[in-house]
Amino acid sequence: MNLKRLFLKALAIVGVATAAPAAAEPILLDAGSVGESFTITFDGFVDGGPSIDGLGSELTLTLTGIENGVYTFDYTMTNTGADGDGIGSRVAGFAFNTDPDVDSATSTGTYGYTNTGSNYPNGIGTVDVCFQAQRTGSCAGGGSGGVFDGDTGSGTLSLDFGGTAPASLALDDFFVRYQSVTGADGVGSASGRQTSTSGGTTSGTDVPEPGMMLLFGLAVLGLAIGTRRRRPLAAAPARLAYA
Repeated sequence: MNLKRLFLKALAIVGVATAAPAAAEPILLDAGSVGESFTITFDGFVDGGPSIDGLGSELTLTLTGIENGVYTFDYTMTNTGADGDGIGSRVAGFAFNTDPDVDSATSTGTYGYTNTGSNYPNGIGTVDVCFQAQRTGSCAGGGSGGVFDGDTGSGTLSLDFGGTAPASLALDDFFVRYQSVTGADGVGSASGRQTSTSGGTTSGTDVPEPGMMLLFGLAVLGLAIGTRRRRPLAAAPARLAYA
């Protein structure tokens, strides 16, 4: 493999690594998980772009019961946007995917409205279930309600799997929705992606930052070039001796 091909291969690795943030490990639940809590932290971004300083939130889920095909949780949502940074926001809702697929969902408290199988903004795509402060026809959010900077909302939510609870459940791909954003040039609403998860079986799984993935790709490139330079030259053929 020549240097040009090595270079292009390393660039491809960098491109794949930085195109989207790596996913955190799913939260795994079963009957032995009742009483366990899980905390998910989020950033804020628009259209797949980098994180916006001043947008942040934290969701804690506690599995409280499994009965008749239903997994029930307590939840708290905190808007962790820093006071005094000039950025304001309202966390209007949150969403995640389930495995197996959820049949329906209900919720109470701050986020008392649900949607299933709906599109989430900023390039996220379809999510299995979302919980919102305002009743809307999709997971895009809007209206009023939610949690402002420094505040916390709470309630309960239930995931119904059609009469028979699965022996195990995975929750994955967590997102939040920010509305009423102020102080960020041209940004009125944004989404947030899962940046870390702690508690239960997740063991504090962090999502690698795009910058770290770029450094990894550059390291691969350097290793490839170094290996190429150290490759020994082939021995020259022996000269024939003539009498």
